[in-house]
Amino acid sequence: MQNNVDKEKIEQAVKMILEAIGEDPNREGLKDTPSRVARMYEEITAGYNQDPKDYLCRTFNFDGEDVVLEKDIDFASTCEHHLMPFFGHVLIAYIPDGKIVGLSKLGRLVDCFAKRLQMQERLTQQIADAVFSELNAKGVLVIIEGEHTCMTARGIKKVGTITKTMATRGYMTNEMISHILEIAK
Repeated sequence: MQNNVDKEKIEQAVKMILEAIGEDPNREGLKDTPSRVARMYEEITAGYNQDPKDYLCRTFNFDGEDVVLEKDIDFASTCEHHLMPFFGHVLIAYIPDGKIVGLSKLGRLVDCFAKRLQMQERLTQQIADAVFSELNAKGVLVIIEGEHTCMTARGIKKVGTITKTMATRGYMTNEMISHILEIAK
């Protein structure tokens, strides 16, 4: 699916930013920067043109109530507050109710939501909501560990700080969460 990014407008804006910080957008090293930045924004916001349902619609019948767990799903996203990257890993665990999805689809689901301007808290909720509703799962647990460059490269500059967020949906007791976290180590 084609992203509806207005690359010309982004190029103009980047030229203005370069001028605003005292740079010459026509110097050799910066001449193609506006075009590169426009292509980058097309790539890092591609999730706006993706429907998460597309990744969870092809399912397989599954008899059982055992937990399905996929961890260390890497992601890169863009903080909506500073337009700076944040990245990390996602753990998704769910209790199926008669159907499961191919494991690669969970990674695609993560990317679908991560390739938008985001907050880690919302990203966690969106993934949990999608798995819970689209798979009609009995229970869902999503944990994200992220490193935010808006905290490490600017502002407070606390390199190595990790932010953890968690969302649960449906039947997911504290005992089950503890057990899942133990297995996921």
